[in-house]
Amino acid sequence: METDQGSRHLLPFQLQFDKPLASQVKMAEWNPEKDLLAMVTEDSKVVLHRFNWQRLWTISPGKCITSLCWRPDGKVVVLGLEDGTVSLHDVENGKLLRSLKSHAAAVVCLNWEEDAQVNRDTSGNSLAFEDHTTRFFPPAPRVPRMPGLVSGETGLTDDGQDSFVELSNSSKQRFNILCSGDKDGVLCFSIFGVFPIGNVNIHECDIPMTTKDRDTVCRLLNASVRKVALSKDLCHLMVACSGELVEDIVESRGCQTVGDSTHGFHCLVLDTSIFQKSKNELHQVAQQASNIEDLLHVVQTSLSVMHKQWADAMNIFHEKFDLLTSLINDHGLDSSPQEEFLSLLGGARTSPAVHQFLVNSLGEVGMKRVSKVVCGAGKELQLVVLNHLQPAVEIIGFRMGELRGLSRWRSRYLGIGLDETLVDNAVEKAGMLLVQVERFIRVLSSVVQQFANFFSWLLKCIKQLMSEPSDQLLTYNSELVVVFLKFLYDQDPVMQLLDLSEADEEIDIDLETMERVKELVQFGGFKDSKCLRRTLAKEFQLMEYSFKEAAQMPFSTISKKICCKNLLPLFPLTSVSASTQYIPISLSFYEDASEFASSNLTQEVGFTDYISFQIPDESFSDFTNCIAVVRGFMNDSSNVKRGRPLEAILLCIPSGYHCVDLALYKELQIVMLLNKINDTGENLGDAWMMILQASDLPFVHISGTTQANNWELYQLKDSILHLDMENEKIRSIPHNVVPPLSVSASRGVACVLAARKRALVYILDEDEDEISDSE
Repeated sequence: METDQGSRHLLPFQLQFDKPLASQVKMAEWNPEKDLLAMVTEDSKVVLHRFNWQRLWTISPGKCITSLCWRPDGKVVVLGLEDGTVSLHDVENGKLLRSLKSHAAAVVCLNWEEDAQVNRDTSGNSLAFEDHTTRFFPPAPRVPRMPGLVSGETGLTDDGQDSFVELSNSSKQRFNILCSGDKDGVLCFSIFGVFPIGNVNIHECDIPMTTKDRDTVCRLLNASVRKVALSKDLCHLMVACSGELVEDIVESRGCQTVGDSTHGFHCLVLDTSIFQKSKNELHQVAQQASNIEDLLHVVQTSLSVMHKQWADAMNIFHEKFDLLTSLINDHGLDSSPQEEFLSLLGGARTSPAVHQFLVNSLGEVGMKRVSKVVCGAGKELQLVVLNHLQPAVEIIGFRMGELRGLSRWRSRYLGIGLDETLVDNAVEKAGMLLVQVERFIRVLSSVVQQFANFFSWLLKCIKQLMSEPSDQLLTYNSELVVVFLKFLYDQDPVMQLLDLSEADEEIDIDLETMERVKELVQFGGFKDSKCLRRTLAKEFQLMEYSFKEAAQMPFSTISKKICCKNLLPLFPLTSVSASTQYIPISLSFYEDASEFASSNLTQEVGFTDYISFQIPDESFSDFTNCIAVVRGFMNDSSNVKRGRPLEAILLCIPSGYHCVDLALYKELQIVMLLNKINDTGENLGDAWMMILQASDLPFVHISGTTQANNWELYQLKDSILHLDMENEKIRSIPHNVVPPLSVSASRGVACVLAARKRALVYILDEDEDEISDSE
């Protein structure tokens, strides 16, 4: 590993991207496809910069940001928040695309990985899912804008239609999984980052460990997830966590006792092969279900928008016409406003209360204003129904039908939990919702027509009372005026159908109609004979519940098939408080064509896992200032059987230097940040970046994890590799540095955060065997 860099390592970087920041950066991630760096500051702002330090946008979610990652194609940045929310933002403008409440605790780590293999069936034919929806329907409707709502306040983007379509059109993406972990030890998985497909609580995982004389089952208590890494083939998930490891000893007689416990850092391997085995089925289900969820949001927002618009219009109408009730009482009359209006319509003498109301209180200007508000609201509701609500419900029904077709292919889809009965129920509820939408359109049209007719008659009465010509006014239908006064003046069938708070209230239906509906049920096609008694809001709630019930079955089924495969204790911790301190650790998978990886004949491409971490000095007295690198843990159990055990090495950092952060960079390279310190442990103001080629390290075979609290780390005490600042590939940094170190495996870029609120950007040359300066 010795090079000729001894004379060159003293040259510092010629920095050009040294940028003062308003607040210290606590997280940073490079975009995997573009020259973009996303950083999270201590004041919970996300800033996006280019390599030339041009700031593209800054967003502030309003909550503490605890984790950050990119979608594999670099088009979406994902934030984990302190309240357990995972939010997706568009790379172009930072707009919120989707917000999911997946956790009950802070989301402390995120990893988004896509399938690295081409989707093929056992016969070698490509498996591609074609979305038929676009053949029969135009593009999905956008979310309607709530009156008075500021952009960015909704759960989905409200004015970025291109971003919404890009996120929703998942059929054109390769199959990918977003994994998130929280501080309470819960891991959640979602396809395309929007469709939840499973979760695991590491506290509930039984970890089998075998020794020569007994079987041991390990459990983790009070564990907090620190890092997660999903393998490129989606078959394994590595989880770094801190917590208490407890042994349950299973004796020969079958009884179980609690054994020793160890508090420390541990690494788990979860078997997630169900994602690879059923990726084609999961892809198709997720495509339909995720788009249905988007459309459900469109329907829900449409109902909310219509409810607010109509409620505001009716408040203005009643605010004006309630004055007539007060005038009737003031004049000592024993009548209602409807009776007074009917007397006026019939040609009887106009009462003083009605005359005063029409001429003085309401007037021609007030009458026109109320008419414009109410009729305008009716037209706005009709537009929302035609442009948003109705097309969304129609597409939901079609996609539900697609899911029903998949559920009937039991040999393929029953294994992932797609239940035919539950899907059939959701399909019927979608059909009933479409019927309710048609019903609402007819009711709304009739109500708006009768309001307009009533206002035309009333305006003509005002003109006549004021002795003004009324020949130019619109004609009216006196019969409709009577119907309005009897059934609509103090009733509101539109609000009754929209009112979410009164969703359980039933609508009165005459017996003859109910009998006809029951007769139709006997012909088949649907089983629900009480649909006409429900409101539109209630019908939507039932449909949404039935869909979520059907989608919950795949979620529960996949969750049960994700299990813990192995455990590797990394190092013990002397106290619980020590686990809260930042400890450099990195988890990565690399494509490996060596004999070690290619021996697995079941995979077209081999992947080797690497775990790199700093060992706290208080954990092992024999090892101080050391970095451990472990590989092959993912397949440890099978490798031991084939004579290929776990491999590891200890790297001893030179005296006077302290590792601040580390990461695995491009192909099998380890990047470390070192601060120079004195004997008292104080930083001297200088730092160094060191790069090691992991494939050149003299790894040593160690025994497998046969005992939970006794990883054979001591096997490496005679094989410690002492690093030499004169011989390694290093460059100096003229500042002391703090975490994080953000590196990009695809673009050869590193970002170092200095202690004085500056982000220092370095570009590492991928083509040459050296570190080059930024240009």
